Amino acid sequence: MSGPQSSTAPSAVSAALSPQSSVRKSSLVPFSVERTQRSLISALLLARKRHGGKTVALWDADDRQLTYDEIVRAAFALGSAMRKFAKRKETVGIMLPTGVGAVLSFYAIHAFGRVPAMLNFTSGARNLKAACAAGQIKVIATARKFVELAKLETLVEELSTVAKIVYLEDVREGLSTIDKVAAVVGSLLPAWALKRWPHYDDAAVVLFTSGTEGDPKGVVLSHGNILANVEQVRAHIELFPTDVLFNPLPTFHCFGLTVGAILPLMLGVKAVYHPSPLQAQTIAKRIRLTKSTILLATDTFISQYARASDEGDLASLRLAVCGAERVRDETRQLLRRRCNMEILEGYGVTEAAPVVAANQLNANRLGSVGRFMPGMEHKLEPVEGIPNAGRLFVRGPNVMKGYLKPDQPGVLQPLADGWHDTGDVVAIDDEGFIAIRGRVKRFAKIGGEMVSLAVVENCASAIWPDNMHAAIAVADGRKGEQIVLVTDCTSANRGEILAWAQNHGVPELAVPRRIVHVEHVPVLGTGKTDYGNVQKAALANLAAADTRAAE
Repeated sequence: MSGPQSSTAPSAVSAALSPQSSVRKSSLVPFSVERTQRSLISALLLARKRHGGKTVALWDADDRQLTYDEIVRAAFALGSAMRKFAKRKETVGIMLPTGVGAVLSFYAIHAFGRVPAMLNFTSGARNLKAACAAGQIKVIATARKFVELAKLETLVEELSTVAKIVYLEDVREGLSTIDKVAAVVGSLLPAWALKRWPHYDDAAVVLFTSGTEGDPKGVVLSHGNILANVEQVRAHIELFPTDVLFNPLPTFHCFGLTVGAILPLMLGVKAVYHPSPLQAQTIAKRIRLTKSTILLATDTFISQYARASDEGDLASLRLAVCGAERVRDETRQLLRRRCNMEILEGYGVTEAAPVVAANQLNANRLGSVGRFMPGMEHKLEPVEGIPNAGRLFVRGPNVMKGYLKPDQPGVLQPLADGWHDTGDVVAIDDEGFIAIRGRVKRFAKIGGEMVSLAVVENCASAIWPDNMHAAIAVADGRKGEQIVLVTDCTSANRGEILAWAQNHGVPELAVPRRIVHVEHVPVLGTGKTDYGNVQKAALANLAAADTRAAE
């Protein structure tokens, strides 16, 4: 990745300083830990009081819109009906797409002191069973309609061997008089009534790592962790009550949950949900229909939306907040050509609820992921062979309580002194801007030199911007390791990469030794590259090629 460059685009300045901005009430307030010391259900009641019970807060994919009053009533009614499936503080799995159903289920489980675990239905039966074991999940809430549309019948059948499957359609049809009374009582409760129940330091959600390098680990975030991250983003990025946030990212991904679902409810920003980030053309049309002003995305997804959009589809957007992967220069240029909007690149990890750093409209530096969230500490540990950078450790009010691992099911394994090892190698300049050099595991050692696989991918993206590329390292008897580029670009070749590298001052060591062509580069449900399956596909392809050559 190239070094950071200053880039405060005119559109960013005008968006930040426009007359309209000056009369709207901004979300920006100094970060305060005190505002995070309550439960999520209490925070929801407080948000309803602050923003008005009749205010529309959620807009679903079927165009159903819910007010704060309707959200609270539904959460308490559904929570009352579901409490028979689990005891207080027990974990209940949620396996639903992004939408009103997922959000209502999340708060319903909280309303009566249970803990939701967001399950990644794209990760396969093996990983989901491992997740259920680690988190001691005995009940999974889902919906028949979703299972049918997503063709998950076989997956649900396998999961039913380790957990009870509860269908929300059945729960709603079976609401009792007690459940309906609970809805009324819950909607009348003042926020202080639930401030300490559950305690803000209690577990609020369990999210799971992707499991591409072994069994998934459960990340346990407290109520305080999540609300701290909401308050940190609120203090860092200017939002307005007139904003409309479009969220197509899955709620089993922390970015989609915290920033896409919880934050807008807390700040009074209307949230528009879409069940899949893969429906590029439909998403572009819905952004136009809903007049959304903020888009949550990844580089891969937002470039697809821009290409699939018609003139004017994305015109209402004033900014996009992107994480999970590096935002390419080609993507920025494409968005600037198609619509006058700015991309704020950020950096996060599930263990930090998730936002660790982000750029800002008045401080948006290309090549960086911005500055740290307020209230966070960091330290860098030197990494051999990588100068002027280090392995990043973070600590702060948004950093998790600990892990749940399959080797000790249900046992919280806290962090040592609260420090989380991100596994990412970063450089931090004198102004506090962070540049991601790559993951520790995403470097190849070639002839004693450390080469970032991210740099290899960046080179390929610069030459073939309309395609996906993933670089991996495989064993090499002579040089320790060699780099292999996996790409869906049928014309990609080593000669062009070598020429580009020589013209742009990139070391020849960063030119892949071999190129593997595939129909599709594997990706996870979160939009990140699935390097586990990339590695498998590459090794299988290389073995087949070597066999053919030997014949």
